[in-house]
Amino acid sequence: MELTIILDYIIISIIASMAINSILRNLAKQNNFLVDLPDRNRKFHKRPTPLTGGIGIFIALLVSGKLYIDLNDLTGYLPEFTFHLMLISIPLLGLFLIDDIKGSKPSYRILIQCLLTVYMIFSTNVYIESLGDLFGFGNINLGIFSIPFTIFCVVGIMNAFNMIDGINGLCSGCAMLALLLIGFYSGLIYDSMLVLIIGSMIGFVLFNLGAFGKKRGVFLGDSGSNLIGFWVAWCAVYASQNQLYDIEPVTMLWFVAIPFLDCIGLIFSRIKRGISWSSPGRDHIHHKLMRNFSPQSTLLLILLITLITGLFGIYIENRTTPSTSLLLFLTYGFIYFVFAGYDEDKKEEDIKNNV
Repeated sequence: MELTIILDYIIISIIASMAINSILRNLAKQNNFLVDLPDRNRKFHKRPTPLTGGIGIFIALLVSGKLYIDLNDLTGYLPEFTFHLMLISIPLLGLFLIDDIKGSKPSYRILIQCLLTVYMIFSTNVYIESLGDLFGFGNINLGIFSIPFTIFCVVGIMNAFNMIDGINGLCSGCAMLALLLIGFYSGLIYDSMLVLIIGSMIGFVLFNLGAFGKKRGVFLGDSGSNLIGFWVAWCAVYASQNQLYDIEPVTMLWFVAIPFLDCIGLIFSRIKRGISWSSPGRDHIHHKLMRNFSPQSTLLLILLITLITGLFGIYIENRTTPSTSLLLFLTYGFIYFVFAGYDEDKKEEDIKNNV
């Protein structure tokens, strides 16, 4: 697929996504179904907003994908990995829509994420078999730990993207940057439907950021953020483990660094404070930045850092070894945690309790 063709299909998928997201949000508003209400506690948006973004992105992908297949006479030639990724996305959306409607226990969500991942592993035979030469002694092959480790990684990325979905454009923006970096650097974008996924997400982001007016806003919801996280995770696994694509597994950490590190920081911070890691709160990196910046500036800052971090990861892969890349990422993570200040929330709570 040439670059000009990629741009053509991005435009097609964007238009399809804009149309479908518009229809779904109107239906949700008219029927007062799948609408997120502000509560002035954690949800600070000013008006009821439809949670139809995930459904809109998925339907737009199917529509634009059908056009792509028909226009290129590819009926019957859908890659097995793509087919199963789209197929399992249907129950993923359905199950997490239940979470959007009435909520569910964290253990229930984790179980669903694990089962979805297991399906992908056994239906496609794609999983993390090798971590590359992480320590300079040769490739690390996981053997019997391959499948459990893959489940751990996919579930972790799904939750990372779900947890960072706190301001408009952040979850989808980080995901699009990750997919663009994975796609163009590995070459996956030239022979897959990845370009259509990105285009479908752009159409959603236009509504999410209020490009058509704030009254026409749309949110991802848990269904959308989990869907996006699932796609990012599996694109990373597929590209890093397929011999057709020349990219080190450790480089994927650089592409998802901010959601990943924010998730890790929150888990340890909340455990230290004696609360559940899945508890809602305003202790994410974007909440901390919004103490000094507007939501729009915070979004741009995090996306800029995400892009620079991903490009730095590519530079490191081209210039050094996987072991050096891992060491530098661990250093980057340490610096991130120092400046992010996840312990500040515990200190503030201690001060309030002592007053």
